Amino acid sequence: MNTLYIVSTPIGNLEDFSPRAERILRKVSLIAAEDTRVTGKLLKHFDIVTPQTSYFEHNKASKLDRILDALEKGDVALVSDAGTPAINDPGYELVRAAIHAGHKTSPIPGASAPIAALSVSGLPTDSFLYLGYLPRKKKERREKLAEVKKLPYTLIFFETPHRLLKALIDIEDVLGNRQIAVAREMTKLYEDFFRGDVSAAQAFFKERGPRGEFVLVVDAYHQENVVKWTEANLNSAIVAGISEGILPSQLAKKLAKESGWTRRDVYNQISLIK
Repeated sequence: MNTLYIVSTPIGNLEDFSPRAERILRKVSLIAAEDTRVTGKLLKHFDIVTPQTSYFEHNKASKLDRILDALEKGDVALVSDAGTPAINDPGYELVRAAIHAGHKTSPIPGASAPIAALSVSGLPTDSFLYLGYLPRKKKERREKLAEVKKLPYTLIFFETPHRLLKALIDIEDVLGNRQIAVAREMTKLYEDFFRGDVSAAQAFFKERGPRGEFVLVVDAYHQENVVKWTEANLNSAIVAGISEGILPSQLAKKLAKESGWTRRDVYNQISLIK
């Protein structure tokens, strides 16, 4: 069986293209590219003449069999417009199909915008959650943010320039005025970074005007930042929860996240009130 190579390409600076990645793109029989025009510029710069075929969200169903047929005859490389394939694009479906067909898959590591932004954010890197682009519509965007509000992970999002300010407003409203790092045009000529709280980020980009592609790195939820409820407020919430028929164990878990009280202490209060 042949090999599907997952080849990372530069996110801006062509000097980040590795010698191994260049060698692989020269030796494979076909390159499956997110946009052949974008990849064509990279290939021209390095004088690589390997044939390409497009593979992206809207043609993946029709192209999958063709690429698998090419794999039967020789090695194939998968590339995205920039960075690591299969991150925020349909590449994983091709990888899964290749594995199912019995082919080898091999990563050619390189640039990755989420990891690059995280590495210079100044925020915790020991555990993080990458969520791709936030939804375009306000309602869906806020719902997505609400889903991750209480998670103890540094959060990473992509955002476009025309939605950046709206996204920052929703982040502050839903997640709170957390610390944030905003990376713009990484590895390119006008690379820069904003670091501060979300409110300050809004003011900064409102005055400056957002241009380029952005990666947002948002601090995690920290339990210690929760203002602890008074006993009276906790008891009121317990009574309301009991009246709704919530089981004590579920109610203790829910209120512990919201109140700043430990789960055990909440459960003890529930026992006293019951």
